[in-house]
Amino acid sequence: MNSDALETQLKQFGLSEKEIKTYLTILENGEAKASTIADDTGVSKRYVYSICEKLEERGFVEVDDHVVPTKIRAKHPEDVIELLSGRLEEIGPALKQRFSETSSRPQRFDVIKSRVTVIKRLREYINSAEQELMVAVPQGYLPEVAAELSTAVERGVMVLLLVSDVDDPEAVLDGVESPVGSVVRVWNQGMPILLAADEQLGIASPAEMVTRANSDDRAIALVQGQIVPIIAGSFLANYWPFAEELYITDPVELPQSYRSFRHAVLQATLHDHAEATIHARATAQPVTADGEFETIQGTIVETRQGLVEPRTNTIPIEHTLVVETEDRTISIGGPDSFLEDYEARKVTLEHEE
Repeated sequence: MNSDALETQLKQFGLSEKEIKTYLTILENGEAKASTIADDTGVSKRYVYSICEKLEERGFVEVDDHVVPTKIRAKHPEDVIELLSGRLEEIGPALKQRFSETSSRPQRFDVIKSRVTVIKRLREYINSAEQELMVAVPQGYLPEVAAELSTAVERGVMVLLLVSDVDDPEAVLDGVESPVGSVVRVWNQGMPILLAADEQLGIASPAEMVTRANSDDRAIALVQGQIVPIIAGSFLANYWPFAEELYITDPVELPQSYRSFRHAVLQATLHDHAEATIHARATAQPVTADGEFETIQGTIVETRQGLVEPRTNTIPIEHTLVVETEDRTISIGGPDSFLEDYEARKVTLEHEE
């Protein structure tokens, strides 16, 4: 790396041009007097002391003012590299917290005209899910996506599966070797085919698109962070509460961290049903202000949810952890909450010690 490239890289760590020239001069000499540095950099001796104090604060040099004249010593490059790497690791969680995953996905809106494409897109979006997945399909077409649903469950995705057009609930999972959902419900009524994955990927299709040959109906597939939550809300409010619960997964081993708040609520509820006392640590901010995120810790004393029976929420979209901290009891919801005291970006669940 030549001098220009090295200077450019050092600027990335917030050093000014004069600080860089001073630091490189000290590096080349290993140890130098302020007067030597002043001669090499063309700045005053007094200013050299000021710059070197800043470099010392940053961890690049050591200023030995116990000798006369004062000596400025470059720290070993390996120590500086380790220091800079540590600082990058420290800011990593904050960067990840502020990063919006929606910005990394190109927005897309497709009109689908064929059954084959509907099934293909269902499989594609199920395979893309990383945190949570809501799917509604007719019973006759569950085998078309069963393998993909099982794989999603295996990789830790919360899968809410609603199977419609069911005549015999006991036969729905016949021939299915692995769990196809974290929670599975069945309904004897017909309903649209719906999918909402990670609040980013969505599908809405009339059931006739896959159940009837030569249908003139059209389906919609979209990658759109503003619209997919509407599909998820419709799924949870208009269909899920009226379906019969067929299967519920066992609670997972803790500790576990969740960016899907609903998944955290589901697991907290399952552990509560198993009479376990669970501790929550949430990265959250008050819903009434755009303040700094803080860490809230405490014992979960209640969950309000409609993911599994018995339902404990007052409206279908309410999914809440009620946490008792050292000095108060607060309610925590997911991103963009308005019913709770805090909205959380990440939740870690662990057994109470």
